[in-house]
Amino acid sequence: MTRNIDNLLLLQGVVREAVINFLYRLADDELIIGHRNSEWTGHGPILEADTAFSSMAQDEMGHAQAYYQMLHQLGEREPDVLAFGRKPREFRCASLVCLPKGDWGFSVLRQFLYDASETVRLTALCDSSLVPLAQLAGKLRGEEKYHLMHGRSWVLRLGNATEDSRRKMQAALDLAYPHALGLFEPTEYDEPLAQAGISPREDELKRQWESAVAPVLADAGLTVPEGIPPIYGGRVGRHPDTLKELLDSMQLVHNIDPTAKS
Repeated sequence: MTRNIDNLLLLQGVVREAVINFLYRLADDELIIGHRNSEWTGHGPILEADTAFSSMAQDEMGHAQAYYQMLHQLGEREPDVLAFGRKPREFRCASLVCLPKGDWGFSVLRQFLYDASETVRLTALCDSSLVPLAQLAGKLRGEEKYHLMHGRSWVLRLGNATEDSRRKMQAALDLAYPHALGLFEPTEYDEPLAQAGISPREDELKRQWESAVAPVLADAGLTVPEGIPPIYGGRVGRHPDTLKELLDSMQLVHNIDPTAKS
């Protein structure tokens, strides 16, 4: 039986290293997807969609802050420094969140694929042996429920609207899907996390995610690409150039004056 860990400071050795790496992955994904969603503020196709994406962006930024705070408790730098003071190679986000916002169809499809992965992951983490992480996952899962509903409704709406919209959504899926598989990039820390009961292995989470998204995509008239290799590298700091462009914009004020406060 796996022993529960009630305090982050009780983590030691390779398990501590694994948790730190894992939290960076979670936090960086949330920070970057939050920034991408914020790029729709004032540009959504309708007011309701504009407001929803802005709200989700705030939620994701808040989730990132919570994960960075846990990292700070483990001896890493302060949350603002982790968000605004690192170079692209130091980030551990998947390539899916780094891609440009594209058109509305691409953005809502990416949001659906991403939030489906978050729902699967957070559901699993609610049973984590790392009690502070399990408690946080329970809180965040409630917000992700509405994010997933939003993405699902738009994917179904656009996939079933017209032949042209379905064609565009299929093109968006063909582009995004191998990057979405990269959300489950295996790392050297999968086994220590699984053995400690902190998080399931990435391949198990990927199977759950595929089972969750497939019926929705089918109902939208979309075909899941088959036989494509996943796009990995983000978890070890290899990113598309678009991440550097995003960080240059996001970190501009901090780079000019690291002491500036909002």
